[in-house]
Amino acid sequence: MTDRIVPERSAKLDRLREAGMDPYPPRVPAPASIASCLENFEAREGETVCVAGRMTQVRDFGKLRFSHLQDRSASIQVGFQRDKLAEFWPNRKTIESNDLVVIRGELGVTQKGERTIWATEVTLASKALRHAPEKWHGLQDQEARYRMRYVDLYANLDARDKFVLRSTVIREIRRYFESHEYMEVETPILHPIFGGATARPFETHHNALDMKLYLRIAPELYLKRLLVGGLERVYEIGRVFRNEGISTRHNPEFTMLESYEAYADYRTIMERVEGLFAHLCETCLGGNTEVEFREQKFDLKPPFEKARYTELFAKYNDGLDFFDEEGVLARAKALNIATKDLPWEKVANDIFEATVEDELDGPVFVYDYPVAVSPLAKKHPDDPRITERFELFVCGMELANAFSELNDPIDQEQRFESQLAHKDDETSSEMDVDYVTALEFGMPPAGGLGIGIDRLLMLLSGSQSIREVILFPLLRRLQGTPNTDESENGEEPPAGGD
Repeated sequence: MTDRIVPERSAKLDRLREAGMDPYPPRVPAPASIASCLENFEAREGETVCVAGRMTQVRDFGKLRFSHLQDRSASIQVGFQRDKLAEFWPNRKTIESNDLVVIRGELGVTQKGERTIWATEVTLASKALRHAPEKWHGLQDQEARYRMRYVDLYANLDARDKFVLRSTVIREIRRYFESHEYMEVETPILHPIFGGATARPFETHHNALDMKLYLRIAPELYLKRLLVGGLERVYEIGRVFRNEGISTRHNPEFTMLESYEAYADYRTIMERVEGLFAHLCETCLGGNTEVEFREQKFDLKPPFEKARYTELFAKYNDGLDFFDEEGVLARAKALNIATKDLPWEKVANDIFEATVEDELDGPVFVYDYPVAVSPLAKKHPDDPRITERFELFVCGMELANAFSELNDPIDQEQRFESQLAHKDDETSSEMDVDYVTALEFGMPPAGGLGIGIDRLLMLLSGSQSIREVILFPLLRRLQGTPNTDESENGEEPPAGGD
């Protein structure tokens, strides 16, 4: 470990201990937030306050020293005067930029009018053995930011703001669903049979039961069991896991909202989604409905545009009918889309993804998906080849997937059997007989919804990559830890003023 510590800081750590100061005390004075100290500041000059945070921008002027102190709420300048800090002053240079301190002092202003806490007592809360990142620009390397999020959060305030927004959005999602009488529930993460989506799972083994288990790829089938049990409106916000690629839109573990409402259909759920977006814009974006995402502006004010899946398929594929098997295979060949050992309907959906999705600026509900790609959705009463399903797209990115839930146990079992007939060993599981059994006890007609929280945050925060809105995204493991030190010493050069 010692080879990773900055030598100058290690020496200061030793000096602190020699002086009888604990660099990692078991307790410190309880601080107020800096933001609360800034409230009604002018009327409170001379008031004694206690704050805590990370020191930045240390400037030394001999008998006078300045630093900024930053906590999660705000930052403020701190002034250190030799005459007021007789005990602290001889050791002042052992406490430096990037250290965590507790400051007790008086509210005041400098000659230049800057709000300042004039310190009367300094308590070291934690000695930092590494310098902060390069002082004027923060932690710039993108991968280093993801790997060292603990540094990114205090070095880049825009990163911190995104995760404050994330917390607010999740809180308001809960408020929205609870206002519509939904109940939050928890379902298993370890599944004996994986289902509810088409994806390759992560596998594990339970030693005591000697059985294979899977990290869930979706909570859907368990949540719908609860509808059978009479919990007519339920939702869950939780992690799901898919053992697949990593990209700007995909992380192997991500956060999913799923909700189910008895006696509703996909039209009801469209209204719920529009209501949710309106609520989030009002409560999380200050009433602003316009967001900027991938260098485009999008208005999230309902109602959203609606477009039928098969009509979009024809529009962007020279009028080709989705159900024209021969035409679909010819189009796939022209687009170099694989067809071997795949049902032609799956190939047609691959064509849709390749030719249509990037054209969907949105927000737009794409609705009435074919049965072949919607094994858990109810058939449309006017056309048994399609289902009552929709997906919400913005800027070519899917944000939500919903449908009128299939509650016919015979139809469900037949669709599971059809899936197994074209089984892909990586993404297909065995039939969930218990789920079909649950349907046989009677599940009410229902509308279900799934929203990827991370993608939603990408949109609301204008983030280019899903890694920007996940605190600790999965990355390839490296030997050692990236070095964030950018300078030979941990202090700022003297500034031209205070």
